[in-house]
Amino acid sequence: MPFFLQRPLPALNGEIGLWKIEESESWFLSRIALHPDEQSQLDQIKGHRRIEWLSARYLVHKMSGRSKRGIFLKDQFGKPHLQDSPWQISISHSRHLSAAIAAPHAVGIDIQKLVPKIERIVPRFMRPEEQASLGDQFKLEHIHVYWGAKEALYKAYGRKQLDFRKHIQVEPFIMEPAEGRCNGRITKDDYQQNFSLYYEILPEDYILVYCHEKSRST
Repeated sequence: MPFFLQRPLPALNGEIGLWKIEESESWFLSRIALHPDEQSQLDQIKGHRRIEWLSARYLVHKMSGRSKRGIFLKDQFGKPHLQDSPWQISISHSRHLSAAIAAPHAVGIDIQKLVPKIERIVPRFMRPEEQASLGDQFKLEHIHVYWGAKEALYKAYGRKQLDFRKHIQVEPFIMEPAEGRCNGRITKDDYQQNFSLYYEILPEDYILVYCHEKSRST
C-alpha cells in the first residue's frame, strides 16, 4: 500500500502532505490524466525525476479529496497553481519522498535528504550572521534547514530572480533536534515580506521546511 500522510495546519488554514515514492511511472500515469501543458512539461523531464514530478501531482490530488483532479498550470513566472482554484500550492520532492502544502495565501515547501556535501556551498547561500549561528551539534541538519527555508521562501515568492544571500534572510535560530520554527524575510526592490517558517526532522534523514507569509508589510 502507498504511504500517504495528510495533516491539517490550523494556523495556516491549510494542510500539508507527504508521499513515499515506491510506485512506477506507469502506476501514476494510470491514475492521473495529464493536461496537454502538463504532458509537455513531463516530456522534457528525464530519469527518476519523472516519477517525482508525477508523485507530487498525485499527492496534491489525494490531498484535495476530489474525484476530479485539479490541473497544474504555471503562471508567467513558472510558479505552479491549480486551475480554477483560489488556493495556493507548493510542492517539493527529494529521492523517495514528495511533499506538498496548500493554503489560501502564499506558502512554500522544501524537502531534502541529508547530504554532507552541502557544507561546501554554505558561503554561497548563507549570510555571515546565519553562518555564525551554526553550532557543532546538529550542524548538518541546521545547514539543511537554512537551505530548505530559503528554497521554501523562494517558492512562496514565486517570481524567480532571487539571490539566496542578498534577497532572502533567515533570522538566526537555535537548532532543535526534532522540530522547530524560525522567521524569514524577502527583500527585493520595493517588495518586503515577512514569513513564518517551520521545520521537521523526518525518518530516513529527511528535512522538511515550509513557510507562510505574515501580514503584508508593504
